[in-house]
Amino acid sequence: MPQMAPLWWEFLFIMTLMMFMIMCTIIYFNKKNSINVKIKKINKKSKMLKW
Repeated sequence: MPQMAPLWWEFLFIMTLMMFMIMCTIIYFNKKNSINVKIKKINKKSKMLKW
């Protein structure tokens, strides 16, 4: 039983790290997408002004 405890804690640690990484990537891509959307809106506005 004592040998199982470290493996369990390692597993928990790895799982939390994975979750953290996934959350970071999701937030990062959401920010990138929102910035792209803003750029597209600005481009549309500039095109409208040119016309």
